[in-house]
Amino acid sequence: MKFRKAHLSSTGLFVRGILILFLGLQVRGTAKTVDWQGPSGSKIKGIRYFPKETPQEEPSAAPLKSTATTAAPAILSNVIDSPPTDGFVPWIVLTATDASEDAESTGVYEATPLEFYFGNPPAGTDPRTDYFIGLYDTGASAHVIGYENAVRAGLYNATPSLLTGNIIPVSGVTGSVDTKVTQAYSLFMDGLDALEPNGLEEAEMVLPTTSGMVGEYNVSTLVGLNPGSKPDLATAIGAPMSVFYAAHIEVDKMVTVTHNGTEYTAPTISFHDPNLNEPNYPNYVPLELKPLGATNVQYITYGFDMEDFLANFPNIELDYSPVSPSIVIGTGSQSLFFIHGVDMAEGSQKVQDESRFMLDTGAQVTVIGDRIAARLKLHPDNKDFEVDIEGVDGKSKTFPGFYIDSLTIPAVGDWLEFTNVPVVWLEISSPEGGKLDGIVGMNLFTQYNLILRAGGFMLQDDPRLEFERIQTGPVTGDIAPEIRDGKVDLVDFSVFSRTWMAADTDGNWNADADFVPSGSSEGIIDLEDLSVLAQNWLAGTSL
Repeated sequence: MKFRKAHLSSTGLFVRGILILFLGLQVRGTAKTVDWQGPSGSKIKGIRYFPKETPQEEPSAAPLKSTATTAAPAILSNVIDSPPTDGFVPWIVLTATDASEDAESTGVYEATPLEFYFGNPPAGTDPRTDYFIGLYDTGASAHVIGYENAVRAGLYNATPSLLTGNIIPVSGVTGSVDTKVTQAYSLFMDGLDALEPNGLEEAEMVLPTTSGMVGEYNVSTLVGLNPGSKPDLATAIGAPMSVFYAAHIEVDKMVTVTHNGTEYTAPTISFHDPNLNEPNYPNYVPLELKPLGATNVQYITYGFDMEDFLANFPNIELDYSPVSPSIVIGTGSQSLFFIHGVDMAEGSQKVQDESRFMLDTGAQVTVIGDRIAARLKLHPDNKDFEVDIEGVDGKSKTFPGFYIDSLTIPAVGDWLEFTNVPVVWLEISSPEGGKLDGIVGMNLFTQYNLILRAGGFMLQDDPRLEFERIQTGPVTGDIAPEIRDGKVDLVDFSVFSRTWMAADTDGNWNADADFVPSGSSEGIIDLEDLSVLAQNWLAGTSL
């Protein structure tokens, strides 16, 4: 792990040693069991850090410098120092109805957005009690409903059946698993704040209304098969839904609910017409749907593909059941959201304007592929940490992680700039073919409210990610001038170390570092203040 350059005095180095004793050597280097959402439906189950005996650089108390070019300087106040390894999870509430088109008689295979709840719940389910929870996942090219949630939603028991006999494998980080294609139906969503316990027991928790839900009509999805002893597929609502709405993700308004014995915590999420300008944020990252040329969201049937060919064979009955789920389709297929350019640096090595980075709201981590790792001269034997990833097939593999010096995303308005950025080295398939250069995950946005504004179809404006930095309250120990980021880290410690044993009459006095201003040590920055700093160490961060 690298830290930015600074010049610490001998007393500062002494204080640094004391601080390590206070921290019990547990900042880095220990194994940790986690349950994070990874890319491609994977789960990160463990993380291990590997501390360097001699840091290559020391922490700096000076204002962070822009990594942008002089032609387009970034806003210094928007620099985020050392994002957490894991970000937030955008959980949403879901329910289904049987509303769909008769493809044989209407020839309609396209999905359309619905800004109101419509249709009948399948198999006698009740949307007030038989709802389910899934990920709002822009990294998924099709909607996937896990087996348990598909049963809860009535998809397995509906009459007539909402399942086809068509099987599609879903690929992940470690392998693939078979899923079943559904008939077309309607799917609706809302944020976790739609759930209101009203002081009742969890079993009585209900959806107070479906009036605020939006959704998608005439959509085919994938559902998990009974996994047996393997982990169930994650339920993920992907790009075929997010291309229709503006998703407002308010990270400063977290919601926690318990459903079927599982606790879920997520930002408040609401969905709006993307053509309306409210709500909006002034800064935004331009996005693209790739492959380019997207025209609609639709599923494919044998009947659709072969109707002209079989027109002269009236005795052959065409099958209009979906053979693939609904995806964003056009000149290419399975289009997803891509960031138009990402710059990265590690020491003297730089990569600039990389356009093969996908925006993945379903991944808590940020990922780089082989090409980027090679250009940054990273080596798996010199990793800063490693993660254990469980794929959709239940198998696990270990992948290396690194703290890279900087990652910059050019934007209209304030640029997004991050330093000491944790990334996982992992190869992910691209919808354009080949491999992605990387994935921008939600760990980069823990200090931002976001609006993912839909678009990208032909003749539409491009999609974009609007953002606004959250105004955080003061955190004891967050004392670095001009970098009040709501975290207590090595930047703040470097400032603290230069005030060691200073009295209020000394030139290096800093009132912000005098955490214990009363008592016998009033006016002196000493071990009592150091103890407070240690107790708040890494407050506002996530290891």
